[in-house]
Amino acid sequence: MAALWCVVPAAGRGTRVGGDLPKQYLPLAGRPLILHTLDRLAAHPLIAGLMVVLGAGDELWPSIAQLGGKPVLTAIGGAERCDSVLAGLNALPAEVSEDAFVLVHDAARPCVREADIARLIEKGVPAGGGLLGAPLRDTLKRAGGDGRSHETEPRDHRWRAFTPQMFRRGDLSWALQAASAAGITVSDEAMAMERAGFAPLLVEGAEDNIKVTTAADFALAEFLLPRTK
Repeated sequence: MAALWCVVPAAGRGTRVGGDLPKQYLPLAGRPLILHTLDRLAAHPLIAGLMVVLGAGDELWPSIAQLGGKPVLTAIGGAERCDSVLAGLNALPAEVSEDAFVLVHDAARPCVREADIARLIEKGVPAGGGLLGAPLRDTLKRAGGDGRSHETEPRDHRWRAFTPQMFRRGDLSWALQAASAAGITVSDEAMAMERAGFAPLLVEGAEDNIKVTTAADFALAEFLLPRTK
């Protein structure tokens, strides 16, 4: 199976963590968070190269040209994550055809497992695209404006969405452009594809593929990193 390029949106500010640095540059186990994620991706035999999408005026990017012998390219993103993903897709090398599958992975998910990426590609390619996730196992509550639980929601057939998510370059670009033209800000690539009439395959992955969002997540990610190769 041919190796796939991976788009890594990293243009956000990560304001929920606090501090002066964007979240992706905050230290995790002695190194910036984003470098752990990129190393994990570059080490995968089924990933051909990385397209890192940066914020305009980003002076913290270490100007990496390659990792593990694989090319690392950059593009400038937009105001929303979906804008950055589209910019990354547009900036991919010409040899990445419109029909080629492309991965998209959050810069703040450094603990993704090699086996999960391989499983997503193995199952998602024949299905026309898919995403890593996990079935919802906790009881789900609907809160009111008063901060109280007013209703218990069914959890059957409900999943938590992770990354990577994987779709054909042309299909995903078109779906993101269509959502933008409709004035809709999609929260992930699968949402754009769903709007466009696709039904992405859900591929169960390890639940320790956490998205580092809060200060407490950094401690958890540092604990998980050596255990999730």
